[in-house]
Amino acid sequence: MLSLCAKNHLKLVWRFLGGTAAGCGVVALLGFSGIALHLNAATVGFLFMLTVASVAIRSGFWQATVVSILACSILDYFFYPPLFVFSIADPQDWVALGAFEISALVVSRLSTKERQNSNEAMLQRIATEQLYELSHSLLLINMQQPPGPKLTQLIHRIFSLEAVALLSAESATTGTAGIWNEEGTSLVEECFDRLTDHEDFSTHTSCRVLKMGNTTVGSLAVRGRITPLALDALASMAAITLDRYGSFQRESRIEAAHQAERLRAGVLDSLAHAFKTPLTAIQTANSGLPQVGRLNEPQHDLVELIGDECTGLIQLCTRLLQTARLDAEELRPEIENVVVRELVSKVVKEHSRSLGDRIVDVAMPDPDLTIQGDGELLSMALAQYLDNAAKYSFSGTMVKVSAKESQSEVLFSVHNYGPVIPFGDRERIFHRFYRCAEAREMANGTGVGLSTVKLAADIHRGHAWVISEAEQGTTFYLSLPQAARRHS
Repeated sequence: MLSLCAKNHLKLVWRFLGGTAAGCGVVALLGFSGIALHLNAATVGFLFMLTVASVAIRSGFWQATVVSILACSILDYFFYPPLFVFSIADPQDWVALGAFEISALVVSRLSTKERQNSNEAMLQRIATEQLYELSHSLLLINMQQPPGPKLTQLIHRIFSLEAVALLSAESATTGTAGIWNEEGTSLVEECFDRLTDHEDFSTHTSCRVLKMGNTTVGSLAVRGRITPLALDALASMAAITLDRYGSFQRESRIEAAHQAERLRAGVLDSLAHAFKTPLTAIQTANSGLPQVGRLNEPQHDLVELIGDECTGLIQLCTRLLQTARLDAEELRPEIENVVVRELVSKVVKEHSRSLGDRIVDVAMPDPDLTIQGDGELLSMALAQYLDNAAKYSFSGTMVKVSAKESQSEVLFSVHNYGPVIPFGDRERIFHRFYRCAEAREMANGTGVGLSTVKLAADIHRGHAWVISEAEQGTTFYLSLPQAARRHS
């Protein structure tokens, strides 16, 4: 079987012979007609000129050159005196040949240029129609699945390419269409790794890096005949599609996280309500046991233990309910003037028993300092800081609670001495359900408390953070910017 190159060469030869033979046949017919009709040399020469120009338009310059040589020979032999004699040296023969050749050259060049312009216009029109069809099809792609396989099939079908391969950075997958074997995968991976476009004109293979701005979203490899302009437009559309998929996936993950958060809040709310009622009943019944009869010392200790644990569980349920309330989108804080001294004194008093043998030091330089906010939420945030200090500070150490006005904000702080919180955990401990390793070893907990402080701070447009050092101890801060004012 002949190779593709040999077939193309044979096709060109037959085209040359066909155009030449047709032109020579027309010249011979016109020459015979001129002789039979006794036409003069000028008339026959004009007809030959039209024939040469027509061959130049239809076939090309070299075919017209052969026809022009035959036309000059017929003119010289049959129409220029002396008749029936070749006189090549006659100037009029060279003038005729030169006119034929110049006409053939000019006409063939103009015809070739016009044909190229027409072909380019047709190719651009086809490419525009193909790009429109592709853009319309891309709008119907299901973004819940990686678009690579579907996109490669669309490009392969619409542009009639031999093979297409596409690598998506978001899904880390490669889609192929057509006959690639393993070559297509390696081409797009190499193009993505090197971040450089590639052209192989011998195999009509092109590779493009797909970018959206400064972000690389994938790479594309195609094999087949396609104009560079159409390929660049195709690469841009593929990059937009991959970027849409990445945006859709990120939005889906965010929405799934929000739904999971709302579900957890609902579960916490249900559990807190379910536990709080029986705990209240147990606490009430336990407080009535001493009234039933005189208790000995072990029985009295058990009653106190049950009461303390019930109180702790009820406080935990209250905190869970407050957490669920903070997550509700319809939450509207009840803004009021809160006297900071009263707020701190109340919270410290409620947690005095859980602090045990720790020495509590309360520092408030301004006893008349007030703050505008939701008193219940602020009390919950400060109570969580004290509860944290009671759990994780060393026995017999000092716990210092302070509240002061600093420029345009009110700054609460709770300082204690306990294990150092690792630097990498100081932000994460304010995330829900997260507990660092040291905290899990020292005390039981749910990892919910500090997240409620962060939520309360966000609602008041404040900020919560912690500083922890081996020698200085650990200090939890809660700042409420642009909310503090002096009590008049």
